[in-house]
Amino acid sequence: MFDWDLLRSTSSVHVLMQLARERGMSPEVCLKGTALVPDAVTDPDAEVTARQEVRVVRNLLAGFGDESGLGVEAGGRYHLSLYGPWGLALLSSRTVREVIEVSLRYIDLALVFGHLTFEEGATESRLIFDDSEIPEDVRPFLTERVITGIHTIGRELFSAGVPASRVGFRHPAPADTTRYRNIFGVEPVFGASANELAFDSAHLDVALPQANEWARGIGEQLCRDLLTARRARTGVAGSVRDRLVRNPGEIPDQIAVAAELFMSPRTLSRRLRDEGTSFRHLLDEVREMMSEELLQHTDMTTEQVAARLGYAEAASFIRAFRRWKGCPPQVFRARGARAVAPIKVVPEFALGRTHLVGAG
Repeated sequence: MFDWDLLRSTSSVHVLMQLARERGMSPEVCLKGTALVPDAVTDPDAEVTARQEVRVVRNLLAGFGDESGLGVEAGGRYHLSLYGPWGLALLSSRTVREVIEVSLRYIDLALVFGHLTFEEGATESRLIFDDSEIPEDVRPFLTERVITGIHTIGRELFSAGVPASRVGFRHPAPADTTRYRNIFGVEPVFGASANELAFDSAHLDVALPQANEWARGIGEQLCRDLLTARRARTGVAGSVRDRLVRNPGEIPDQIAVAAELFMSPRTLSRRLRDEGTSFRHLLDEVREMMSEELLQHTDMTTEQVAARLGYAEAASFIRAFRRWKGCPPQVFRARGARAVAPIKVVPEFALGRTHLVGAG
């Protein structure tokens, strides 16, 4: 089931607001019904929900729905510079194949609607976009935006671009396909069995000009951090985390958490499984995070930390900590005391700003 409260950066809504403004629609009309204000959309630290973004798309379609290729026009504006750490990781990848692998690994940072998969063939490979969960009234627009965005990013990564051998859309053809031909270089197939962007497999292992292993590693780590932060605030898993950290030293068990969420322990287990996690995993995650904080920022003993985290004995905590960090708590604390200041990452990357150094 689609999560309408899924958070993402405001970059996509910002692009849509610019598109609307160019066509004479005011920001207030563009954002009508979203509870957003124009200043919030331009704030690089702000976030919007999927529900709010769909409302903006509906406002655009209400005003300009008769314009052919509006989704394609929007997709052509989604450059690497909008995607913060995700864009950095792609920009510094070694080959087109690696770009695809990295992009799909952290696709939740860029793609909120639908599901993207990759199929490699001997001569032709394709990226396939499943739009079945997207509401019908905005499905063509959002599908066109995704497929065009992929094509646009490909041209930015590789100076000659990755020519499309075939482009397919499941929805019917518009009255005018000129904009589509100009963007893709081929006439798309409408009413196709799948939304797809196909290209010659020979391009997969072509070296990219801005490959940088260090930068890609930094980008991937920031992607992981951002995903963790976002997931921690959403869904049932987010609610469970909130309750686990609410009263340090009194970490509740699954039965107590389920009762607070007005569901049975079995239902809670099923809901967490649907989100790709479990109560035990979340408890482990929270304990790991809290143990780091307590060891680095307090003078509590190992036994006291273990008790604060709900362990019956310190030995169990020490075993768990070794599994998390590869060393016992005392060694971790000693390393922290000796540690030098970490390498500072460019703030734009660290916070998901809308600027990438070196991006086109």
